Amino acid sequence: MTDYRQMWSDLGMDLENHDNLCAVLPVAFGDTYLSQENRPEGMAFYDFVVSEIHGVRPAELIEHQKNGGKVFGTFCIFVPDEVVFAAGGIATGLCGGSQFWVPDGEKVLPKSTCPLIKASVGARIGRTCPFFRIADMYVGETTCDGKKKAWEILAEDVPVHVMDMPQMKRPQDIAKWEDEIRNFIKVVEEQTGNQVTAEKLAEAIKLLNNKRKALARVYACRKADPTPISGKDALLMTQIAFYDDPARCAEMANKLADELEQRIQDGVAVFPKGAKRILISGTPMAIPNWKLHHIVETCGAAVVCEEACTGTRYFENLVDESQTTLDGQIHALAERYMKNNCACFTPNKGRIEDIIRLCKEYKVDGVIDANLKFCTLYDTEGRDVERALKEAGIPVLGLETDYVDTDAEQLRTRIGAFLEMLGE
Repeated sequence: MTDYRQMWSDLGMDLENHDNLCAVLPVAFGDTYLSQENRPEGMAFYDFVVSEIHGVRPAELIEHQKNGGKVFGTFCIFVPDEVVFAAGGIATGLCGGSQFWVPDGEKVLPKSTCPLIKASVGARIGRTCPFFRIADMYVGETTCDGKKKAWEILAEDVPVHVMDMPQMKRPQDIAKWEDEIRNFIKVVEEQTGNQVTAEKLAEAIKLLNNKRKALARVYACRKADPTPISGKDALLMTQIAFYDDPARCAEMANKLADELEQRIQDGVAVFPKGAKRILISGTPMAIPNWKLHHIVETCGAAVVCEEACTGTRYFENLVDESQTTLDGQIHALAERYMKNNCACFTPNKGRIEDIIRLCKEYKVDGVIDANLKFCTLYDTEGRDVERALKEAGIPVLGLETDYVDTDAEQLRTRIGAFLEMLGE
């Protein structure tokens, strides 16, 4: 492993505390991932990325800055990365999936805030995430009240641009999102010093669409019974996609899909035929949040799909590539991103329709609707999700959890009982 300590020091990171984080991650990753048998060879790339998660990609981002480029840290799948890349910038995900960062977040946020928000803010103010230290600007959005206040805290020492998310999906709401994208283009142009032209935006749209297509190919392979890849590995691929170079992300996902398609032809699987097939819906699972998948799959079931921001919502729906004018491209972007069925919308029947559709496509035996503690949006919507699934004859288990491991055995008991019920 390359020594990145000088880089981290130059970024002003808390090296002692960061060492504590780096000591924990390999153990957690080894127990969760490397203990699996018969993994696809293509997962070696993702294992390498995790082994140097705070090194390789941050070094690339810093090199980009040395060459005059700008880096934009994003938190949500509603932020149109296409705009950033069209202006010669790089959009990257930020840290937020570990209990390690929560205590620092609780220094400035109420404990009754969701762990994803607390961890994100904690990663910044605790100076233990290089992505937070590198980004020239953070791009937030108004998808929940907790985030709205978090942006104010982060903006105290880093430039933050907030995109105002419409709460409904009427024609006027899509038009409003177009205006937000136009404003975002101006902000990105000012930050980078580069103009977003129709030609550059067309290239960026194609770049991100190719990434989405590659991820979708891997997910399509999970529809096979038996599945050629574990849910944990598919989740890891998606989590890393938030950080990686889009072209490389597409290349590696396509290579993995090639291997999986061959595995299906050869009858190679990671779970025996007949293993219960589970879809997980709900709040996003940022790296290194692998707890739920690990429990489900060590109980003998296969997670075959995620209806989440770290799942199908991230790559479903392509941007129309036929538009040749900036106005047409902005409209196409607005239409694509507004198809994301986040719980921030009201009404949000589209999400329930998505879950039922995915249950059929992936031939699932049951759904686990999992919500991060204190996420009132998904927690409240869980009632409608469970009612609709029961009416459709699809077994469902609603769970609430956070990043700590203290509830792991309780979750294992409830999930085990749910799986037994599916076998009756």
